[in-house]
Amino acid sequence: MRAELTSVAPGVVRVSWPPALQEQGLKVCSEEVRRVVESAFKGGATRVETHVDPDDDQAQRVATFSGLMREGVARGVADADGEVDRPATDRVVYARLVDDTPLEDPDGFRTLLNSFLPRKRAISQLLVRDGDDRVLLCQLTYKRDHDLPGGVVEVGESPQLAVAREVREELALDLEPGRLLLTDWLPPWGGWDDALCLVFDGGVVDASVLDDVVRQEREIRSVAFHTPAEVRERCADFTARRVEAALAALRAAPPAADPGPAAYTESGRG
Repeated sequence: MRAELTSVAPGVVRVSWPPALQEQGLKVCSEEVRRVVESAFKGGATRVETHVDPDDDQAQRVATFSGLMREGVARGVADADGEVDRPATDRVVYARLVDDTPLEDPDGFRTLLNSFLPRKRAISQLLVRDGDDRVLLCQLTYKRDHDLPGGVVEVGESPQLAVAREVREELALDLEPGRLLLTDWLPPWGGWDDALCLVFDGGVVDASVLDDVVRQEREIRSVAFHTPAEVRERCADFTARRVEAALAALRAAPPAADPGPAAYTESGRG
């Protein structure tokens, strides 16, 4: 039993293997697939890929142990052999390029691991208060409820720098993020995967700072300071709990004292 190659485009071939080969074990199957991948490159291919059933965990392990990097999920495609008379289904795409760093090199091995290890979305927010201990909230254009200023952390970006960037982009305010007050885990919700929300201390500012706000109108409908009661009224329940937990963490460790570790909650609950 052998793994097979099928040409799908100039320089691009697809590797597949029979279930019987996979049943011989991970080591036997992955070594055979790796051998065929190397032969494809020697034969002039620049890319070798495979499409794997998302429910076939063993096939995904074979692809990984063969040195193929996970690229994502192709939705609603023909089956792995390209037969169009079968129902379209999802496929996990794994591939290796001829000039990828060899797996024997530590950078190459780390790149392979990075292609399939879990990734979690990170959101950075800023807790900004005025002299009356009201909290700065943004009314967003893409949902009904209000939220703290901030946004998604870009790949390779520091969460602390990310929240400063987001506030500058959305409100045209240059506010320096202080210490981390709260790490709040957000469970999957409304089509979103789970995420970590990091709330940083934005300090106390004069309420007149609102005069300097220039809203990014595509995302921000309005911005204002709100009392704790108004926070509870205007925010989704999990957002209100997060704000309250961040305020509690702030009160628990005054700025002049050693702040200690940040608080941790899940959907705003400790």
